[in-house]
Amino acid sequence: MANASNVITQRNGVFADGAFTRPVNGAELTCSILVVGGSTAAYTTTLAALRLNLDVCVVQPHRVVGGQFTAQALPASDDGDLLQAKATLYTVGGEEFAISRSQRAFRDRQRELQPVGGRKVPNPGGGWVSPLATYPVVAATAMNEALLPYLRDGQSPALGQRRLTLISFAEPVEVLFETVNGRSKVQGVICRDTQTGHSFTVRAKVTVEATDLGDLLEVGNIPSYVGQEARHETGEAILPEDARPQCQQSITFDVVVEHTAPGRGVPIGKPQGFETEGWLGLKEFTHTFWTKAKPDKWQRWDFFSDFGIFRYRRLYRAHTHDKKVTPGDVSVINWGTSSEPDRSFCCGNDYRPGRLVGVSRQERNLHIQRARQRAQAYIHYLQTHGAADLKPRGDLTWTSDGIALEPYVREARRAMALTTIRHEDVAETFFPDQARARCFDDSVGIGQYHYLDLHGNDAKGHVSPKGKDVVALPFSLPLGALVPKDTDGLVLSAKSLGTTHITNAAYRMHPMEWAIGEASGFLAVFAVWTGLDPRTLATEEKHIRKIQGFMARNGIPIFWFNDISHDDPDFEAIQVLAAAGTVRSENPKNLTFRPHAPVSRAVVAMALVNVLKLPTMLPEKPTFTDVAPGKHWAYMPIETLYAHGMIAGVGKDRFAPDANITREQLSFLIKRAMPEVYDNAFARTPIDRQNLQRRELSRVLYEVLKGRLEI
Repeated sequence: MANASNVITQRNGVFADGAFTRPVNGAELTCSILVVGGSTAAYTTTLAALRLNLDVCVVQPHRVVGGQFTAQALPASDDGDLLQAKATLYTVGGEEFAISRSQRAFRDRQRELQPVGGRKVPNPGGGWVSPLATYPVVAATAMNEALLPYLRDGQSPALGQRRLTLISFAEPVEVLFETVNGRSKVQGVICRDTQTGHSFTVRAKVTVEATDLGDLLEVGNIPSYVGQEARHETGEAILPEDARPQCQQSITFDVVVEHTAPGRGVPIGKPQGFETEGWLGLKEFTHTFWTKAKPDKWQRWDFFSDFGIFRYRRLYRAHTHDKKVTPGDVSVINWGTSSEPDRSFCCGNDYRPGRLVGVSRQERNLHIQRARQRAQAYIHYLQTHGAADLKPRGDLTWTSDGIALEPYVREARRAMALTTIRHEDVAETFFPDQARARCFDDSVGIGQYHYLDLHGNDAKGHVSPKGKDVVALPFSLPLGALVPKDTDGLVLSAKSLGTTHITNAAYRMHPMEWAIGEASGFLAVFAVWTGLDPRTLATEEKHIRKIQGFMARNGIPIFWFNDISHDDPDFEAIQVLAAAGTVRSENPKNLTFRPHAPVSRAVVAMALVNVLKLPTMLPEKPTFTDVAPGKHWAYMPIETLYAHGMIAGVGKDRFAPDANITREQLSFLIKRAMPEVYDNAFARTPIDRQNLQRRELSRVLYEVLKGRLEI
């Protein structure tokens, strides 16, 4: 095996040769965590584990890290509306509550690396669909910078080797299992060098499936779903009775092009079969974009216009203005479909024929080749239909023609996980008058994209949600979705986790895949630290709350609040108690926590019963005259606390459930309920007769929760 130099460098977003390990034929490597795949989630899984001081081996298909941001040439992030939100008097900015501290730092570093007019701006590219876009090389450079410290020898004195072993041009070919307590457990993976054909083995304490197509599931014959499932498989009412594995999302080969001065365009060339082969059909292509200005009036946008296709995902602007397109601007062409007055349906470089999952490698490679030809054909069409002044920028995609190294993948083979995130967990239809979709109590991440963005292929039988069925509310990521049902030693990540064909359409977006990778990394790390299998960690409350707390402590949101930043001193307590269902929003119709608002005696009663897991009481005769059964929502928790000797009334057989509680009154309750945590619970909260604040309630009850679970 090659030894690397102590000095590792990068150039144009790619590490020098010394960063990579090239195993010889038959080599065996060992590590704590093996990450298989080159996806965005593979990168964030790796980074999370490295920052928690574990050694990681990554096996990926290219030398470029980062997946959709880099090798797939789409650094124009698909952000939801909440991530774009500006701070107000009562809320914080989107990047402070909708993504993690780590992802925010990555976005900031991209802005620093690609200034506009000599200064850092929110969106260097200034495209009209992506609120943050930069060159793929810039995204790769920012990602590489975070990995550089771990690629130098001697980072792990105990191991006497690198903390990060990076193996490129390799793919998994076989999963190695052992049987432990009657269950299959992954102990390693046999991989193949795609350039030399050499095979090598990597053995690890925990393996992470982070390929873009779920290939580790396939070669390991791990139970999984392909394409559109049947209703009986997922329980999604919108699905037909029969499974339709051929119904998958299309892929796209993105192309990075520059708008040149007149006459300086560089033809990409006409691919063989142009206009004769079905996947290169001239009739489908378009260079204009139409919108409806009014119900009966269309607005046409030419290719280089303010809201044309070029500026849709513009990556670089030569001038400071953000709307006008000028020579020198650079864009990634990633155009799916659009309606037009004279044609009901037309396409760009989305490749709709065929599929990549559940087919032979020969068929997959054929479709990848055709998809790449389609991308070339689309640029050729544009250059011959009014956009001649385009020049492919291969220097930004690590290719000769500006076409991405690999296709932009929207869907993978998905494992049968402990938890499957269904349409009923995400779509607005199922959460009327609520601000959030299902809040999983084992949440380890959050995401939001305004709708379920399904780019169906040409197969017949696709389900197409409409109206509120296609609108996605802010959602959460359950820990159980990262763990396969029947296979131990394996963590799911990227697009192979427990989503369905439908819900994958929201969970696949850039910010969410980053969050999925971080969660996978933390789960893998905890599995190594504790020696427990991911399945155990994901099914016992003690471990779930410990993982949630550690993630929140590291600036990762797990519950939707738009007025609590990941830098808030009570972020951990507020996030974990919200995920646990103990203290959430006062009104489910909004995302506010209202940290400084007072708390009623009834709310505290309910929260205490929840956090202590007390057996509930529901007597027929009420103890207090102002808390009657069927008339006050807190009747059961108040009676439960009274039965356990923890509360008393305010006199004259009254409880005053809606009166504000004081810090002192809460201190009495905690001393009765769990005296052993009393000092810690009030270490940062004064004990006086001032009204208790909501942030203080979370702060105090978090210590109670940790005391009950002994964590």
